[in-house]
Amino acid sequence: MNDPVKLALVTGGVRRLGAHIAGRLAKAGYALALHGHSDAVPEDGLAGILKDCDTKWSGFVSDFGEEGAADSLMDQIVQHFGRAPDLLVNNASIFDYDDAGTISVVTLERHFQVNMMLPTLLTTALSNLFSDGKRASVVNIIDQRVRNPNGDQLSYTLSKQALAASVRTLAAACADRLRVNGVAPGLTIETEDYTAGQMQRLTELMPLERLSSPDDIADAVCYLAGAQSVTGQTIFVDGGAHLKSFERDFMFMEQR
Repeated sequence: MNDPVKLALVTGGVRRLGAHIAGRLAKAGYALALHGHSDAVPEDGLAGILKDCDTKWSGFVSDFGEEGAADSLMDQIVQHFGRAPDLLVNNASIFDYDDAGTISVVTLERHFQVNMMLPTLLTTALSNLFSDGKRASVVNIIDQRVRNPNGDQLSYTLSKQALAASVRTLAAACADRLRVNGVAPGLTIETEDYTAGQMQRLTELMPLERLSSPDDIADAVCYLAGAQSVTGQTIFVDGGAHLKSFERDFMFMEQR
């Protein structure tokens, strides 16, 4: 008798890095609950993978700034699929600029709400759905900057540092029902802020002389999803960026 298909919830799972993670999980045979902030329509590359893999999936829209978003999203997924996810990938985040001169209660609250509080509440909501020795897996997408932070995107950095610290705490608190781990990417998918020459120069600055790729991140997520003896761990997938200290965010470096 075949094992039932596993179900994964990927927050922010319809675009960019989240879509790459979701696509990798689809290829691994997972059914997918894909969350989006304002819509849950997969980008073209992911849509093609879902079709090719004949993946059972559904999209769920949820504004993580709203009260009760975590419980509501989990309830919708359980109602739709008839069961709780076996894997939760906390990928959704916001990334706005502030620094020591512009940080405020508003910027802190926005970043902590989406980047730390919702992942924690989704994790504990999932934990409450498991018992009798069964365990789900949680993978938090963090950021290599938590190891050697700089002053750029200060609210974002502080929220990701809190998320990184939560990995060990939640792994201990929920060990009878969950395994909780993290993946800390480096610069992975450039935005329009970067030039091709800048990306090449940044690549050369990394100890491994390479940047992390979306596939690298997705592979790490899949490993942790299935690593039954691993919990409370964070894997840095960043070309070695966390081994060095950078004075500024990468987008401000090597712009010549």
